[in-house]
Amino acid sequence: MPVRPDIVCICGSARFADEMRDASRDLTLRGVIVLAPAEMDGDVSADQKAHLDALHRHKIDLADRVLVVNPGGYVGASTAAEIAYARATGTPVSFTAPPDGAAADGSGEL
Repeated sequence: MPVRPDIVCICGSARFADEMRDASRDLTLRGVIVLAPAEMDGDVSADQKAHLDALHRHKIDLADRVLVVNPGGYVGASTAAEIAYARATGTPVSFTAPPDGAAADGSGEL
């Protein structure tokens, strides 16, 4: 194991919670420190969502790279914003599936 393990921040739609848990488990078993979105039961208020989004951006800041869990290529608006943030800060981004053709950062490029 390296002196400091890689730190990976997982991003993705809440609809892929099971797939994100699987990715977290697999990465952890390979010696990676995983930062993942908070899981919530039920709906959250707009204020709570804003707080959770800001907290997740801080997780991206701590990470060496971002892994977008996107079965079928789906990237929603919140995940696209996280991808754009990661790229703007120079954090490498990879995907579990090729993005579905919609620009994940709003630039027209993936």
